[in-house]
Amino acid sequence: MNGNNDVIHGASLITDHDVYFFKEGNHFKLYQKLGAHQGEVNGRTGSHFAVWAPNAEAVSVIGDFNGWDTEAHHLKVRDDWSGIWEGFIPGISVGALYKYHIKSKYHCYSVNKTDPFGFFHETPPKTGSIVKNLDYEWQDSEWMRSRQGKNSSNGPISIYEVHLGSWRRVPEEGNRSLSYRELARHLVEHVKYMGFTHVELLPITEHPFYGSWGYQVTGYFAPTSRYGEPQDFMYLIDLLHQNNIGVILDWVPSHFPGDEHGLAYFDGTHLFEHADTRKGFHPDWQSWIFNYGRNEVKSFLISSALFWLDKFHIDGLRVDAVASMLYLDYSRKGDEWIPNEYGGRENIEAISFLKRLNEAVYHEFPDAQTFAEESTAWPMVSKPTYLGGLGFGMKWNMGWMHDTLKYFSKDPLYRKYHHNQLTFSIWYAFSENFILPLSHDEVTHGKGSILGKMPGDEWQRFANLRLLYGYMFTHPGKKLLFMGAEFGQVREWGHDESLEWHVLQFGCHKGVMQWVKDLNALYRNESALHELDFENDGFEWIDFHDWENGVISYLRKGRSTGDMLLVICNLTPVYREHYRVGVSAEGWWAEVLNSDGHEYGGSGKGNAGGATADRIGSHKRPYSLCLALPPLSTVIFKKSW
Repeated sequence: MNGNNDVIHGASLITDHDVYFFKEGNHFKLYQKLGAHQGEVNGRTGSHFAVWAPNAEAVSVIGDFNGWDTEAHHLKVRDDWSGIWEGFIPGISVGALYKYHIKSKYHCYSVNKTDPFGFFHETPPKTGSIVKNLDYEWQDSEWMRSRQGKNSSNGPISIYEVHLGSWRRVPEEGNRSLSYRELARHLVEHVKYMGFTHVELLPITEHPFYGSWGYQVTGYFAPTSRYGEPQDFMYLIDLLHQNNIGVILDWVPSHFPGDEHGLAYFDGTHLFEHADTRKGFHPDWQSWIFNYGRNEVKSFLISSALFWLDKFHIDGLRVDAVASMLYLDYSRKGDEWIPNEYGGRENIEAISFLKRLNEAVYHEFPDAQTFAEESTAWPMVSKPTYLGGLGFGMKWNMGWMHDTLKYFSKDPLYRKYHHNQLTFSIWYAFSENFILPLSHDEVTHGKGSILGKMPGDEWQRFANLRLLYGYMFTHPGKKLLFMGAEFGQVREWGHDESLEWHVLQFGCHKGVMQWVKDLNALYRNESALHELDFENDGFEWIDFHDWENGVISYLRKGRSTGDMLLVICNLTPVYREHYRVGVSAEGWWAEVLNSDGHEYGGSGKGNAGGATADRIGSHKRPYSLCLALPPLSTVIFKKSW
C-alpha cells in the first residue's frame, strides 16, 4: 500500500488558460485535462488525477492499489477558485481500479464517486472507474476524408437504428449479448447487404441500469463495458467506416440518474444539477436535469459531445429529448415549474446551451451532423444560430410519424375519412431539415411492432407494411428504421431478447426485407429521392384529392430537369385498373419498383415494366398514364429520356 507522500503535487496537466476557459464555459476538450491520464513525473510513471469538486473539504483517490484507503492518496486543491483537485500518483498504470472519495464541506457528507471523465468503468452493477488509455490505430482514413459528402443534406441518409444489446444474442451461452467485436462483422454484413448508409446506436455511454436502454447515463466519456473495452468499440466503428457506413450516437444531455456513484449531489451540493427540483428534477424519468446556466456544466457536456467525435470518429450525434430541455413546464403542472426571467416557459439557459453545442460541433467537425429529437413546433430547430435557429443539422419529424402510423393503423375502408392525415405533412415538410423516424419508441411500452399496427389479414398486413415503407422512402426527408422493422418483426421489441431473425424462413418476411433493400438502393441511386429533400423544388403533388379511391400521386425531383420519379400509392386493398395519372412528359415511363411484386410477397400485379404516356390531358397536365394500381401498393415510375 502506498502512503500519501507518494502523491506528487505541482505536476499538473492543467494550465491557467484551461481553468479560465473552463470557468468561462468555453473549454470543450476537458477530457484531455480532467480524469485519469497516464504520464511521467520526475522519471516515475503513473497517472495524473483531476476532478472538479469545488465544495469538497478533501478529495482522495481510492482503489485496488491502496486497499480502498481514503487516507492513502489525497489530492490537493489547485487554487482558490477553480474547484479542481489534482495530483500525480506514481505506479498507477492502465487497468487500475479507482474512485474518488469526496468529503464535503457541508452536512458531514462523504461519498465515493465514479470519475465523471473516466474512459472506462467496471461492468454494472459494479461502479468503479478503470485507468485506461485510448490508443488505437484507425484504418478509416478514406472514410474520414470523404465523409462530408456522406453526411451531406443533399445526399442519401438512410439510418438503421440499433440497440447493441439485443440486436443479436447467443442463446447457447445463456442468451448473452454479442461483444463489440462480435457485432462488428455481423452488423456490417447486414447493414451493407440492406443498403443503409448509417447506423444509429442507442446510447452506449456507460449506464447503471440496462433497462434504461442507455438513456440514464453515468459515464459521459466511456462506452459501456457490457460489450467490451473502448478499443473494441473503436474497432466496431472502424469496420463500419471501412465498409462505407456512417455511425450516429444517441447522446443524452437532458437528464442523468441519481445513483450515488454518479453525478448527482457530487460534492455534497447540487453541482451538476439544479438544487430546486422545479428546475432540476424530471418527473417522467425520475432523474436530474443539468444546470445549463453553470459554465462548468456547459464545458463538461460540450466536451463530452466533442469527445465522441474526436476520439471515436463518430459521424453524428442524435440529441435526445430536446423538447424537455426547451420548456420549463415540460410534463409539469402549473405549480411545478418556475417561469424564466421574462415570465415565459422557455428555458433560456438550455436554449443558449444547445446553440453553443451546435456551434462547437460544426466548428470543430464541419463534416459531422447533429440531429434533434424534438417533438414540438419549436421554430427553426435545424436552422443556423446566426439566423436565430438552434443550429442542429436535422430534426426528427415526429408529426409525420404520429400521423402516418395513425393513418396506417386504420382499416382501409375508413381511410378516406382520414385522408388529410397522410397528406398534411407536405404542408410543413420543408420548414425544417427533417428525418422520418420509425424508431424504437414506436415498438415499445405496449405499442407492438410496426407490423402489428397494420390492419387486415396476414397478406394485407404485410402489403400495408410494404406500402408504408414505399411511402416513407419516397416522401421528402431522410429515413430512419429501427432494427427488426426491416424484416417485419412480429412481436414488440424487448431489450432482453434477440430480434426474431428466425422469421426470415417465411416468404412474407423475406419479401419485406427484399423490399427495404431495394428501396434503399433506389433511394441511394436516384438523386430525385434525396438531393432536394429539404427544398420545395424536390416535391410536386399530382393528386392529393382522390380520397374516395384512397390514392395519392406525386413527383420527386432532383436538380436536373430530367431527374424525376413518379410515385403512386394505392392505400386500399382494391385492384384499380385503368387508373389515369397526369404527367408533363410524353413517352415511356418505366416501372422501377412495385411493392406488389412476387419477390416481395405480393400478388404480382403491375404494369408489365412500364407505360407510355398518352396525349390525353389529366390533372392539369398535357399527358397521362393509364395504369394498373395493385392493391395496397406503392408503385414508382421513372421517365426514360
